[in-house]
Amino acid sequence: MSDTDTDTECSAVLDAVVVGAGFAGLYQLHRLDGLGLRVRVFEAGDDVGGTWYWNRYPGARCDIESMAYSYSFSPELEQEWQWSERYATQPELLSYIRHVVERFDLRRHITFGAAVTRALYDRHTHTWTVTTDSGEEVTARFVIMATGCLSRVSTPDLPGRDRYRGPVHHTGRWPHEPVDLTGRRVAVIGTGSSGIQLIPLVAEQAAEVTVFQRTPTFSTPARNRPLTREESDERKVGYGEFREWLRTTSVGIPRPLPVHSALEVSADEREAAYRSAWDAGVLGGIQASFTDTLTSRRANDLAAEFVRSKIRQIVHDPQTASVLCPTGFPLGTKRPCLDTDYYATFNLPHVRLVDLRKTPLVSFTERGVETTEGEYEADVVVLATGFDAMTGALRAIDVRGRDGVALRDAWAAGPRTYLGLLTAGFPNLFTVTGPLSPSVLSNMLISIEQHVEWITDCIGHLRSHALTEIDATDEAQDDWVRHVADLAAGTLYPEGASWYQGANIPGKPQVFMPYVGGIGAYREVCAAVADTGYRGFALSRLPDELPRT
Repeated sequence: MSDTDTDTECSAVLDAVVVGAGFAGLYQLHRLDGLGLRVRVFEAGDDVGGTWYWNRYPGARCDIESMAYSYSFSPELEQEWQWSERYATQPELLSYIRHVVERFDLRRHITFGAAVTRALYDRHTHTWTVTTDSGEEVTARFVIMATGCLSRVSTPDLPGRDRYRGPVHHTGRWPHEPVDLTGRRVAVIGTGSSGIQLIPLVAEQAAEVTVFQRTPTFSTPARNRPLTREESDERKVGYGEFREWLRTTSVGIPRPLPVHSALEVSADEREAAYRSAWDAGVLGGIQASFTDTLTSRRANDLAAEFVRSKIRQIVHDPQTASVLCPTGFPLGTKRPCLDTDYYATFNLPHVRLVDLRKTPLVSFTERGVETTEGEYEADVVVLATGFDAMTGALRAIDVRGRDGVALRDAWAAGPRTYLGLLTAGFPNLFTVTGPLSPSVLSNMLISIEQHVEWITDCIGHLRSHALTEIDATDEAQDDWVRHVADLAAGTLYPEGASWYQGANIPGKPQVFMPYVGGIGAYREVCAAVADTGYRGFALSRLPDELPRT
């Protein structure tokens, strides 16, 4: 943005501050700018993109089909952009985001290299004062946290990091300059989604790859391929209907909807359904083959054993295959993954697998890393150790609401929100895809657009009625927290010690954070709340606030 724009926007109280310039923050900026509001976006990175700015590791790509994982708010944008692959790579996704920014003239409102460190609410003025790491302060009526659900990286507490002589790269903070792994010995710690995408690509370059696995992951083939112009054009003809259908589904991913229990069909029918899902290359396709995969342990065991049988078929060494087979938690209760030749990579002679459940990591050494079994030398160490999901980025900011209460303290026993949109005691502070919303259990673009549109309509309602404050009531929040917990308890999700419930972060409260009721049902709840005058929220105004015409 220009110096003139910056000076102008800083000289007066802003209408809104948006934190983050990824998919969520950019769309929120576009919508608020459309209302004529004075908006600034603060972004810690040096450019737009959010997840797709930071995650540049080899193999990084979307695991939801490109034509579904993209903005739907502009039919013109939908028609003009041509995706090259079924599952877009990080560079293509970043190019798309940059195109959107230029097309809708959004960059002028964004301040880059500015991490928000503090946000304080003034109950007397109904405004927030937001501070960045450079010491800049701005005041705004509304703050929208578009900080991302998977943006706060998790790094293992492994002693001796300063002793190690080689580079250490985290997949969530991959260098922007090329990393040449040709002929190198590479240690990869972690086999979640990022590790599963990264490891086959690293194996193509490196002389030796050692993979350190604590918990194996259920993964199925992506079946990625180029998109032809003909199939892209065909989808674009019915794009509107396709998007609307996705919004009514459970997770917003283009895959068949199950109609039968796994326990009411024959073994042959069940096997055929699993095989079809395996061949389709759709995220979570196996668990979506039947209606009861995530509610019946018996049904889940059948699906899980199918995936394990596939792993044993692909991986030649029986011991390695056994270590790669997930056990001890139901399929789908930890994030499912899509891969390209992940399991087959362990057939390569220069790739080895270390089971950290048997030989835990002890420390870094000068030449690599050490487990209880011995030292593994490595020229480069890659941490594919994931994120402090859903609440990590929010808790990292010193957010203080009414009466100076810290968000960290309000969430000490786990996140508490109403609809995942606001937290009681923190008025005018919205969270896009916040905890206790469908969020990470859905196509994030669908959930982002729905939240942004709800927030925009809410702010428009407040302004048109001369209202200056919206806050969730304790009663509505308590009811929603209970409702989300009850829904989760009716599934197998709590049986998986996943990042969905903070199990990957030592000391983090164990609370299942996403809403499992599905995006279709959730959208109906949010719409009903707004249609009834924002039921469950307390709306108020400053005495001298005048109606807007």
